[in-house]
Amino acid sequence: MRRRLLNFLVLALLGLGSLVMLLPFLWMLLTSLKPFPELFALRFLPQEPTLDNYRQVLEQTGFPRWFLNSLLVASATTASVLFFDSLAGYTLARLRFPGKNLVFLLILSTLMVPTEMLVIPWYVMSAERGWTDTYWGLLFPGLMSAFGVFLLRQFFTTLPQDLFDAARIDGLSEFGVFLRVGLPLVRPALAALGIFTFLGNWNAFLWPLIVVQRPEMRTVPVGVALFSGEAGTAWNLIMAASSLAVLPVLLVFLFAQRQIVEGAVLTGVKG
Repeated sequence: MRRRLLNFLVLALLGLGSLVMLLPFLWMLLTSLKPFPELFALRFLPQEPTLDNYRQVLEQTGFPRWFLNSLLVASATTASVLFFDSLAGYTLARLRFPGKNLVFLLILSTLMVPTEMLVIPWYVMSAERGWTDTYWGLLFPGLMSAFGVFLLRQFFTTLPQDLFDAARIDGLSEFGVFLRVGLPLVRPALAALGIFTFLGNWNAFLWPLIVVQRPEMRTVPVGVALFSGEAGTAWNLIMAASSLAVLPVLLVFLFAQRQIVEGAVLTGVKG
């Protein structure tokens, strides 16, 4: 009886916490269905639900182009991070060469540098090379991740060395060993890193705001932020655009919940 009561209390607390977490998203969705005069009526449910806010966002703004820009940047950086970080992690974990530990420490040291300190050098380099207002300018800061190198290196070190030795004896090249033996064994870490990278680049705001000036090159976070200005804030459009922008994030979480949990566990346990 005591255990049942304890389980009930735990479930009740978890349910309450879930409700608190979901309430802002529910408020955003309901507000996106309200006509503009109802926004300041302090009613939770819309009295006259309408899809006009979504129509304005999709037809009268550049949101479709912003959505495609964000999708392209997030997908390209995720693919690049998965390949280059796994290659670097394998090299640091399985190959022997002078200065290997020093290289790994230098990579880790970059994690201590805040992104805000790198924005100015990135922008100066982009301006000198003509990368502003281009997809390459949006992409290049996120093509590799020190965190990804650390995560995959730690995971590669836990794999049995005999598997790699057997593959070399069978005649595989070093890249073949990495591609056909190493990568399949670190699939959970790759999935977790891919999810974190995609979400981070989808929600990126500071760098796209700085490097992009043309409206058609904006990403979703930058475009949505511009609905608020000195003349006022179009909360109805902000809520509608935010509801559309959160769809890819929800899909990622729905289809990759297990990998997200595994990734959180791997970052703290493996090593």
